Amino acid sequence: MGGNNDQFWRHKLLHDLTDAQWESLCDGCGQCCLIKFQDEDTDELLHTRLSCKLLDIGACRCTDYDNRHTRVPDCVVIAPDTVGTLDWLPHSCAYRLIAEGRDLHWWHPLVSGDRDSVHQAGVSVRDWAASEEGVPEGKQIRFIVKDSAIKRILTGRPAKIPPNEA
Repeated sequence: MGGNNDQFWRHKLLHDLTDAQWESLCDGCGQCCLIKFQDEDTDELLHTRLSCKLLDIGACRCTDYDNRHTRVPDCVVIAPDTVGTLDWLPHSCAYRLIAEGRDLHWWHPLVSGDRDSVHQAGVSVRDWAASEEGVPEGKQIRFIVKDSAIKRILTGRPAKIPPNEA
């Protein structure tokens, strides 16, 4: 596997990362860009298949990253100070993993050396998300995830095993 030789994530705290290191921790899964609702009665977090209008679903990248907070005011700032408070972050999220003192998964591009490994592992939203564009606000609830395979991905259990274990 042609991953990152430095493996900075194993010996640095989130606060100590350079901007480039911080940005490289994003695996490009797109899960944090999904629209979520909180059930008023149960407090349960309900994920939808709908993504932010700025997400390029095929690439799982923001189309206007530098201006995302201006264009989408409720786009949450993920920073070293906020990671621990964002309990909705995917269990597989590198920011969350590092904050919890855990290692990156085999499919993370920094480990695999391949930007597509997150998609090949079945962790990204590429194959099942839909843009919020054109979906009336009252209709978004129809997109709440009920599929057990997608729920499995959202709880940090990828659909596929590492290639060397197949």
